[in-house]
Amino acid sequence: MAKLVFGMNQSLDGYVDHMAFAPSPTLFRHFIEEARGQAGSVYGRQMYEIMRYWDDEHPEWDADERAFAAAWRKQPKWVISRSLTSVGPNATLVGDDLEVAIRRLKAEHEGEIEVAGPVLAQSLTEHA
Repeated sequence: MAKLVFGMNQSLDGYVDHMAFAPSPTLFRHFIEEARGQAGSVYGRQMYEIMRYWDDEHPEWDADERAFAAAWRKQPKWVISRSLTSVGPNATLVGDDLEVAIRRLKAEHEGEIEVAGPVLAQSLTEHA
C-alpha cells in the first residue's frame, strides 16, 4: 500500500513563490532523486499548472533541470480539479470523489505518492 507524502519548498518564514526563489543546487538534486523514486504525484489544479512547466523542453536548462524534467515526466500524475477538462502526458484527471480516488491510489500502488500543494494536502488529511 502506498503512503502519501507532503513536502514543500518554502522560506523559513513560510513564504512560497516559485518565481521569487528556487532551491539550492544540493536541495534540487535531492528533489531529483525524490522524483525518481516516487510512485507518482497528486496535484491540485494550481500546483499542476505550475508544474506543467516541466513538460516542455527549455534550451537554457542545465543537466539537473533536464534530469528533474525526465523524472517528473516519467512518473504518473493524478490531478484533482473540478475546472480542468484535460491534463497533459502521463496525467489522469480525478473526478469529484476525492476520498474514493485517494483510497484507490493508495491500495493500487506501492511506495510514496507525493502530495503537491498545501490546500490539497490539508484536504487530504481527512481522507488519508
